[in-house]
Amino acid sequence: MEQKNKIPSQISKGDRIRIVSPSGAITPEIIDNAEKMLLNAGYEVIVGKHAKCEYFRFAGTAEERLSDLQEAFNDQETKAIFCSRGGYGAIQILDNIDMTGFRKNPKWLIGFSDITAIHAMLQFHGYASMHAPMLKHLTEQGWGDKYVCHMFDILEGRKVEYSSPGNLLNRTGHATGILKGGNLAVLNGLRGTKYDYIPKDTILILEDTGERPYQIDRMLWNLKIGGIFDNISGLIIGSFTGYEDDMSMGKNTYGIISDIIAQYDFPVCFGFPVGHTEDNEPLVLGAKVELCVSTLTTTLKYIQPLKK
Repeated sequence: MEQKNKIPSQISKGDRIRIVSPSGAITPEIIDNAEKMLLNAGYEVIVGKHAKCEYFRFAGTAEERLSDLQEAFNDQETKAIFCSRGGYGAIQILDNIDMTGFRKNPKWLIGFSDITAIHAMLQFHGYASMHAPMLKHLTEQGWGDKYVCHMFDILEGRKVEYSSPGNLLNRTGHATGILKGGNLAVLNGLRGTKYDYIPKDTILILEDTGERPYQIDRMLWNLKIGGIFDNISGLIIGSFTGYEDDMSMGKNTYGIISDIIAQYDFPVCFGFPVGHTEDNEPLVLGAKVELCVSTLTTTLKYIQPLKK
C-alpha cells in the first residue's frame, strides 16, 4: 500500500530556520558563515545551543544533540531545520525523539548522509523531509549554486524537476512511487528496526562514500535477500565516492550493482547527481514522484504538490 506522507508548508523570508548538529562535530566557522548567509537572505536564524560542540567525534553528547533537535521539533515558529553535517551519531538519539510538537507543526528537516536515519524516522511517522546539501556546501558554493537554488525553490514552494544524462548501465522504463532511501550504509544500519520500511512501489535512491566495493556488494545483497528489490518500482543510483574500484570483485562498483539487480525489470538510473559530491540535488523523501529513464536522459519530477 502506498504510504501517504505529509509535506511541510513552504517557507518565506522572515520565517525561522534552526541549525542543529545531530551527528558529527563540525568546524564552528561553517555554522557562523551559514548563519550570516541565511540572515542576510532575510530569514530568522537560531543556532542550537550545542551545535558547535565537540565530544570526541560527535557534536556534543547524545543528550546534548537530542536536546537541540527536540527544541527545534517542539518550536511552533520554526519552519525549517538545517542539519549542519552528517558524520555519525544520529542513530544514537533516534528512538528518543518526541514527535508531539512536530505533529502540531510539521517542518522541513534538511540534510543527507548520516541524516538518512532521521529521514527514515520521519517517514515512519508519516512526514516528508529533504535529502539535500548541508552547511559546508551552502557556504562554499553560495546562492548561485544550482543545487542551493533548487533547495530553496522547494522550501519556498517553487516547482523543481530533475534531469540526468544517460548511462550505459541504465535500464529504461517509467515508474511512479514514493521516493525513499539515501545513504546505503545508514539504511543498512536500520535493517530490522521499525524504521526499516520500504513499501511496494517505492522509488529507491542510494548513494554512499568511503565504503569499499565488497562492502557495497554485501549491503546490496542484504537488500536483495531481504526482499527490498522485490517491492520497489524504480531505482536511482547516485554517487559512490571515496573508494578505489577493486577489480578482484570482477567488476567496477557500478557493474557490481548492475549485476545484483539484473533479474528485476524496474527502471534503473546510474549516476544521478546526488551524494557526497558538489553535484547533489535536493530530493523530497516521502513525496510521490515519476521516474522516466531513457537511453539519453533520466527525468524525475514530483507528482505530489509540494506547495502548501
